[in-house]
Amino acid sequence: MAIDFQDSTPLYVQIIKDIKAKITAGTLEAGEQLKSHKHLSNEYDVSLITIKSALSTLIDEGVLYSRVGKGTFVADKVISSNSTSHESIGLVLQDLKNPFFSPIAHSVEELAYKKNYNIMLSNSSSHSKKEANQIEHFKNMGVKGLIIASQGKQLHAPPIVRKLHEEEYPYVMISYVADEDIYYVGTDHQEGAYLGTKHLIELGHRSVGYINSPVNNYLGDVRMLGYKRALNEADLNINESFILRSDIAVHTDGYDTGYYLGDTYHEMKEKPTAFFAYNDLSAIGFIKRIQELGYSVPDDVAIVGFDDIEQAKYFNVPLTTVHQPMEKIGKAAIDILIRRIEGKKTPSQTILPSSLVVRESSGSPTSVAAEK
Repeated sequence: MAIDFQDSTPLYVQIIKDIKAKITAGTLEAGEQLKSHKHLSNEYDVSLITIKSALSTLIDEGVLYSRVGKGTFVADKVISSNSTSHESIGLVLQDLKNPFFSPIAHSVEELAYKKNYNIMLSNSSSHSKKEANQIEHFKNMGVKGLIIASQGKQLHAPPIVRKLHEEEYPYVMISYVADEDIYYVGTDHQEGAYLGTKHLIELGHRSVGYINSPVNNYLGDVRMLGYKRALNEADLNINESFILRSDIAVHTDGYDTGYYLGDTYHEMKEKPTAFFAYNDLSAIGFIKRIQELGYSVPDDVAIVGFDDIEQAKYFNVPLTTVHQPMEKIGKAAIDILIRRIEGKKTPSQTILPSSLVVRESSGSPTSVAAEK
């Protein structure tokens, strides 16, 4: 079955329907073992988390059963059941392939399972209309609450989230929002950017640039405040020409942005000796491009990123970065959401501390000792 990624129906629900249809048609017979999770993930072209969500729901319904160490099998008697009969939580992510959201989704799924909740997972593919449709679809299905990583890059909550808030519908956002009344779990982005920039200054750099997000992403501006605070605190001039930003609409806030800005750096007559990058993917893309152009990191230019995604540690120049506690964000989000579902009072804003992870890209002589 080819998953319809433009359909607002959650991916895992589409998989459930397909497996049930195969059982009804006799393509899958009673007692037959399903393929491995990894194989199904490749076959449906979805994440392992989505496959686990679909299979766990079918197991709860009695359609499938699992044997520890053996796999998942078709039950002898298929019991027709509505998946909404089990208490469920909707998880709406902007991009399942984004390495920032994968560990968050994993921790959400693990804790929800321990709390006897199913996770309904969907991918908005960075389309605001699709995101709104998915949220409404989840509500119509009867989920108890929602965890949302909005695709919107604005400072304020999108209309669909504001609507949930006014309806007092249980939700928690895990993508940045400036509204203090909106339920949100995340890190202090200004403080993290301050830590990353300060690290470069403490290494002796006096001309530090900033690789900003694309023009349609305001979180980059939030982090830039921390970058500027570190420069001001050190009595260093803020050179606006050292703040690089892509204004090309097709660029996302990731690898392509950094790669494109590598050419911008190459063309600069006056070049900073270090850069703080808006996020790790931008930093990695930037490093990749300037290496192709003949520059060395950190010898020619030192780099610090933000997020501490898995790739940062294993890149050809291990990346110094600001660590966001992604798994803790996921756990805090599900804990707060369940408390809201149960009618308990919770703070609207939950801000977790970030920390600096020093690796080779910044040129610090203490890189190995400071590694997490």
